Amino acid sequence: MRPDILNPLFAEVTALKGVGPGLARPLERLGLARVVDLLFHLPSGWIDRIERDELMMADAGRTVSIVLTAQSHRSSAGRGPTRVQATDALGNYVSLVYFGGGSGWAKKVLPVGEPRRVSGRLEMYGQELQIVHPDYVGDPADPDGPAAREAVYPLTEGITSRRLGALVAQALARAPELPEWIEPSLLAKHGWPGWREAIVRVHADPADTVARTRLAYDEVFANQLALTIVRADQRKRRGRALAGDGRLRDALSLPYALTGAQARTVAEIEGDLAQQAPMLRLLQGDVGAGKTLVAALAMLTAVEAGAQAAMLAPTEILARQHLDSLRRLFAGLPIEVAALTGRDKGRVREGVLMGLADGSIDVLVGTHAIFQEAVAYRDLGLVVVDEQHRFGVAQRLLLQDKAHKPPHLLAMTATPIPRTLTLANYGEMDVSRLDEMPPGRQPIETRVVSEDRLDELVGALGRHLTEGKQAYWVCPLVEESETSDMAAAEARAAALQMRFGDAQDGSGVGLVHGRMKPLEKDAVMAAFSSGRIGVLVATTVIEVGVDVPNATLIVIEHADRFGLAQLHQLRGRVGRGPGRSVCVLVRSAALTETARARLTLMRETNDGFRIAEEDLRLRGAGELLGTRQSGEATSKLVTPELLTELIVPANQDARLLIDRDGGLAQPRGQAARAALYLFERDAGVAMLRSG
Repeated sequence: MRPDILNPLFAEVTALKGVGPGLARPLERLGLARVVDLLFHLPSGWIDRIERDELMMADAGRTVSIVLTAQSHRSSAGRGPTRVQATDALGNYVSLVYFGGGSGWAKKVLPVGEPRRVSGRLEMYGQELQIVHPDYVGDPADPDGPAAREAVYPLTEGITSRRLGALVAQALARAPELPEWIEPSLLAKHGWPGWREAIVRVHADPADTVARTRLAYDEVFANQLALTIVRADQRKRRGRALAGDGRLRDALSLPYALTGAQARTVAEIEGDLAQQAPMLRLLQGDVGAGKTLVAALAMLTAVEAGAQAAMLAPTEILARQHLDSLRRLFAGLPIEVAALTGRDKGRVREGVLMGLADGSIDVLVGTHAIFQEAVAYRDLGLVVVDEQHRFGVAQRLLLQDKAHKPPHLLAMTATPIPRTLTLANYGEMDVSRLDEMPPGRQPIETRVVSEDRLDELVGALGRHLTEGKQAYWVCPLVEESETSDMAAAEARAAALQMRFGDAQDGSGVGLVHGRMKPLEKDAVMAAFSSGRIGVLVATTVIEVGVDVPNATLIVIEHADRFGLAQLHQLRGRVGRGPGRSVCVLVRSAALTETARARLTLMRETNDGFRIAEEDLRLRGAGELLGTRQSGEATSKLVTPELLTELIVPANQDARLLIDRDGGLAQPRGQAARAALYLFERDAGVAMLRSG
């Protein structure tokens, strides 16, 4: 159960004074459903006010706070501006300007002849001073007048920064003093305040970097502690050792020898499988590095030991492709491979379920359907999760319920992850990297062209098709939108079909996108794979897994709108055969500096790990986990820069707490338990509940 001391923070925002249904709606749009959400909705900036007794032209461009007296009101016709002529204590004039028909309101808050404290940005208009829409007008004696520094919050329509600040003040009043969870020497080294003092200081002074860093550390620490608990829990569990005899692997006919990285990783996995403690290993490999072969060898080891293996893929397309590739690889071996996805019904589904239960199916490939309650395995020993970044910690552990003993877990991703984020999100796992390419894999040539050269590009595509080769054409949207100028897949497919025809004899144009029904998508993909379609126009549904060696050209429209990691994944759809492959990045006429840097890097390198590190540096805090894990808490307080600075000490502190400081049973551990609940690190909390 959540500690009682935290309950006031997890109350709905409607428990706060003045929050009714009308105000709750804009708060909900900002993701502020509970009091704790308000606490963690940190200011994005601030307003510095200078208090003045008299108006000075030298203050133009600054926000001032000054006592003024209205002398007259003048309203324009219709919805023109209302101007209030006011004077300071020395008789200097300033115009207070309101747009949008505010004359009645202006007369109410600024009655002629009565002094009022006014705050706003002082500006020069010709030779006169003016303040447009003062941000504060009130009694000069009011002790709650405008602060010298006022926080500015991220907003949405229907709420002002000041109104949000008032709600944050109510939330802060509910914030309790919490026992300290940070290791004392680390706390002293950085001079960090306690948790409550830090959260109060950040909202009072958004420039307080010491307090902000303390809060960012708390979030990173809670995440690392949750992952450390998961790791420790896994290490304590008694699974089953899977030591194969080599008969299936020896009989496997491979087209080429393993790379050094593959051989090293296979040895690491075999060592893990031979232990009773369940394996928890993340396999990172750039596009084309041979992860599937490594996973296949691991599954053969499990089958040799008398167990079953299951492979989880994020999409039906990828699951079907894995099924085909494993059946080809295992051809001639006494192994039964089957698939189970959401579209499998009736007799097909029943046959798979029976085969799993009686053990006649050795390897199952599927989507989330393999989690379902009706799916029972005779002896599940190994789970392989492909495209790991699509699944969260909780999902990584769900399949444990499908085995008599906790199965071994091998998670794979073709999305290169910066070392910082690897530790941040997979701290409970051992990590293997495939950093070599198999022999014959050609580097992909990357070119950047402006969108005004599209006609030339279509002509080059025609020449490409006449040579018997195939191509991808990627667009960001499915259909045209009045609010966007981005290319749409449907419109692009229609334009290319007018030039090259529909799906026919290897030169026509097909279309695939995420809104299509699975059977329709599969039919188009099958036609492209078999060569009946020459050009596949697609959205990013083809980002992972599609493998067509004859496709040696990929065109990505509005490439400057994509992130680096996504561009690298899309580029990896080509370069899968022995011939030279080209990736053409079509850019907008006007580029931001960040977009220009991204495209330059893509042209310079095919190294996914270098691209991942640079992507983290270029991205803003809002995109921190661009490959965000489904179903997990997202980062609220930590920026990429702070994550890089804090991840190692947070990881060390979490391990110190579990290994040396008595775990969660001792006083610091009890405090850390509160941190887990405060930051909703569900995986760790779940382990606490079961422990």
